[in-house]
Amino acid sequence: MSTHDALLDRLAELEATVSSLQTTVNRLETKTQTLETENDRLRSQLEQTTSELNAKTDALTKKSQYNKDRVEELQARELEKGAHLQTEHVDTRTIDVPNNRLEKLAKDDGQTYYRLPEQEDPLDRTSTIQLAYGDLLPIQQLARLDEEMLRSTTSALPTRLAAKLWKARIDDTVGDNPWERGSKTIKEYIKASDLKHWIRRQEKGVSDSYAKKLVSRTIDALLDLTKNRVAIRRKKERKNGLAYTERRLIIPSDTAIPGERPNVTRSTADTESNSDRATQKPETAGVHG
Repeated sequence: MSTHDALLDRLAELEATVSSLQTTVNRLETKTQTLETENDRLRSQLEQTTSELNAKTDALTKKSQYNKDRVEELQARELEKGAHLQTEHVDTRTIDVPNNRLEKLAKDDGQTYYRLPEQEDPLDRTSTIQLAYGDLLPIQQLARLDEEMLRSTTSALPTRLAAKLWKARIDDTVGDNPWERGSKTIKEYIKASDLKHWIRRQEKGVSDSYAKKLVSRTIDALLDLTKNRVAIRRKKERKNGLAYTERRLIIPSDTAIPGERPNVTRSTADTESNSDRATQKPETAGVHG
């Protein structure tokens, strides 16, 4: 084969290759155009669907807020009528009631409820495991409040500490209870030094010197809020061979505290024994707050 013929054959092969490549390019361009058209269609559909979903979401949000507002208004009205509402159904941060104050209480059905102070259930469905609000000591009323309600009720730190301290002795769920069981004549007591450490655990960042001042102020608040159901006694202590006198805040055994059963009187011999020196902690009303 001559060189000329070989060139012609090579040219023919190249032309065939170019034709095949052009066919492929045309096919790819057609496919790309089809994909772009489909992409535009899907994007338009997505935008329409998103717009519809946003509109529905906005409508549902507005309806949900409207229903929430209606429920809160109905709850407030029912509470003002004396209703007791289960705590899990009431948002205390948004509900509008007189003085923004609700009580949390327990009933014999095992549920906890909110009510306005001193309001008995008009339907009388279950019994309340607590005394009427007006029969409680001021310290008991404050101890029933949660942290947020307590802060809104009083700005005085010693008063809040007194309420927390009282709640610690009657509510096992609090956890940090510095009270000690007493003897025949003392129901429970707390040493001033233990109270100081407890205050520093409750109020982070409080210095030792300021905690000492808060001990006296908290004790004064307890005396006032319990209407002198508690008392201050001084007892000689001995530590590391040194004798010193320390204040104790005590609850006498014969003190009448609403909702608490008095201690059972025991013999002197029993009182003197180490095992019986501590009286059984009194049962209290099933109050939560």
